[in-house]
Amino acid sequence: MRLAVVCLAAGLGACNPVERIARDTNEIRTQAQALVRHGNDTGDGVVVSRASKIDSLASDIHGELPNVQARPSDFMDLLKIGAIGLVLVAVAVILWQTGIGTAIRVAVGWIPRRKQEEAKFIEAVLDPSKPESAREYIAARRAADPELNAALAAKEKH
Repeated sequence: MRLAVVCLAAGLGACNPVERIARDTNEIRTQAQALVRHGNDTGDGVVVSRASKIDSLASDIHGELPNVQARPSDFMDLLKIGAIGLVLVAVAVILWQTGIGTAIRVAVGWIPRRKQEEAKFIEAVLDPSKPESAREYIAARRAADPELNAALAAKEKH
C-alpha cells in the first residue's frame, strides 16, 4: 500500500511540464556546450556554429519559463468533477439511508403531502366528533403500505 502511494505521488510530481521543460533545456544546453568544445577541439566551425545556435535557443527557453504555467490536463479536470459527483451522490445516499435527510426536511418545514394527509386522517380518527374510526385508519394504512398489509396478514394467520 505504501509503495502504491509513493508511486502515485512520484507519478503526479513528474507530471509538472514546466519542471520537465527546465530539466530538458538544461540537458540540451549541456549537450550543445559539449558539442561546441568538441567542434573547437576538431576545428569544425559548422559544429561550433550550430551547437552555439542550439545553446542560444535553449537559453531563450529558460528566459521564457517564468511566463509558462502548468495547466492540469482535461483528464485530471474530468477526474475532479467525477470525484465531486461521487461525493455528492454518497452524501445523498447516506442522508437518505440514515434518516438524517428526513430530519433535515422536517427541520426546514418540508413535509410531503402524503404525510400531511395522513396526519389529518389521524387527527380525525382521534376526534370523537368525526365519523372516522381506528378501523378505517388501519384499513387505509394497509391499502397504502403493502409490507404492513403482509405483516398484519401473517399475524392474523397465527
